[in-house]
Amino acid sequence: MPDPALNPDTGAEKWLVTRTRERYRAVQDLLAQGWTISAIGRELGLARHTARRYARCENPEALADRAIRTTRLDAWRPYLISRWNQGCTNASTLFREIQAQGYPGRTPQAVRRFLRPLRDTAKAAPAPPPKPQDITNWITRHPGHLRAEEEQQLDDVLSRCPQMAALRNHVHAFARMICDRTGTDLSAWICAVRAGDLPPLQAFADGLERDWDAVLAGLTLPWSSGPVEGHVNRIKMLKRQMYGRASLPLLRKRVLLS
Repeated sequence: MPDPALNPDTGAEKWLVTRTRERYRAVQDLLAQGWTISAIGRELGLARHTARRYARCENPEALADRAIRTTRLDAWRPYLISRWNQGCTNASTLFREIQAQGYPGRTPQAVRRFLRPLRDTAKAAPAPPPKPQDITNWITRHPGHLRAEEEQQLDDVLSRCPQMAALRNHVHAFARMICDRTGTDLSAWICAVRAGDLPPLQAFADGLERDWDAVLAGLTLPWSSGPVEGHVNRIKMLKRQMYGRASLPLLRKRVLLS
């Protein structure tokens, strides 16, 4: 659905007036910098005669009044805006609908012109905030594996939330301990976590302390239980394949032979 929704009575007029005033200021600013009319038109996406009209106009309010001049389409503007808010943004479809209601126009050009500022504003609407699972994924992933747009969104989130920035730092520090097997830094890491204001992470640190010897061994010794876990998963897979159709001796034989 288009965003934001419009008020059928005032929305389109307000947008047209605002756009006209913004264009006028932009043209006048570039004109003061010495730009030519043609260059201004190319920069702002305006036709040359439109840019010239903005450049030569001494009364911007007259331009704003002209932007909302009366047309044959005025009687159908509330209906068009209502349909826009419902999600119908196709000019040809809307033209056929109002034509069936008595609109005298023969082509959809007027409808397209009417919808253009609505499309421009919808495109300029701010992007929705990232989802919590996306932020979690960005924080726990290796920074070098983030795409440019993901890194930019994460930086924006961290700049708005100091607690989230502190969480990211703690997560990365713990990840370095796992990768580099620097378990000797675990005590300092737990102290840093407790000095902050992150209760879930503090609960995680409490759990590490309750199983200190095993955690420290996992963060310092080169051995891993990964192969054992792999064999356990393999045996479970074989057992599920045979569920209800074989006995323990057959399972034992398949485990030994596979």
